[in-house]
Amino acid sequence: MNNIKKNYLKYTLRICAVTMILLSITSCRHKDIDFDDVPMQEVKVLFEWDNAPDANPESMALFLFYNPIESPDSTLRYDFANNKGGIIKIPYGGFSGLAFNSDNTDWAHFRNSEDIETFEIYTRETTSLPSSGLKTRSLPRARDTEDETMVETPRMIWSARNDGMSLRKGERSKTLVFYPEDILCHYTVDITGIDNLSSITGTASDATLTGMAGGFLQGKKEATDTRHTLSFIMVKNEKSNSLHGEFLTFGESPKTRNPHKLGLYAILEDGNKYFYSFDVADQIYNATDPRHVHIVVNGLSLPEPVNEGSGFIPDVDDWESVERDIQM
Repeated sequence: MNNIKKNYLKYTLRICAVTMILLSITSCRHKDIDFDDVPMQEVKVLFEWDNAPDANPESMALFLFYNPIESPDSTLRYDFANNKGGIIKIPYGGFSGLAFNSDNTDWAHFRNSEDIETFEIYTRETTSLPSSGLKTRSLPRARDTEDETMVETPRMIWSARNDGMSLRKGERSKTLVFYPEDILCHYTVDITGIDNLSSITGTASDATLTGMAGGFLQGKKEATDTRHTLSFIMVKNEKSNSLHGEFLTFGESPKTRNPHKLGLYAILEDGNKYFYSFDVADQIYNATDPRHVHIVVNGLSLPEPVNEGSGFIPDVDDWESVERDIQM
């Protein structure tokens, strides 16, 4: 009986070990490939941070796109639980690589990922504002931007592309090197000189920016040709009578000059709600650095609350808005 138990235990452990190996291979695979028929070779992957010395992501993802003539429809994904790299097994052939951080990317969605030229990262549509939680479907919008989808802002991405790589039979050692860098645009927004700022309930307000790209082609380092509205939060500073916001974007499409409207949703202590929009296109187009844009709106007079301190906030259906376009 003891021998039977021992043999059964050994059999169970073997099954578990085989299962773990299969799972680990599957987690590195983007598309189904019959690995039994594909010769594999170990290579070393290095992530060098010369182009982003302050970056310190916890994990990295690597996509390899094989030459379709040598290996049709083969795109492989490998994941690393660090930002240094490691040893992986890959098939022989010619390929290109796309690497980026995989930590803090629960916001990120991907499509057209079979080709490095069409590999797109994008954010999902948002159904409620991040600060107030008001449903976006019933909100007022800036004029001529009502048809734009409102989406979340992206978070930090460091990315690197490496072309013309290959692994040939007979090579005993191979190292794939990638130099990730910041690929997103950094926007800051300040609304200064606000009268009656204290009438806004809470410590922050919701804001939007229209005409921005909804996705980014990582392989081409290019924003997509789309028009989306980004939602973000602006924090009150009653000492300076101002609102301040910071967020990341994919930027704007390089092919079109979209209208850009800054929208502010102000909910007052008495429950009244006001929507303001500002034309900030010139500030974006004329920014010294299109990847680091600072938008400034000076002068905004908010109405005094009718019943200050009531704390009553009506439902979104009760929204009474005033849209005020101000040409900067």
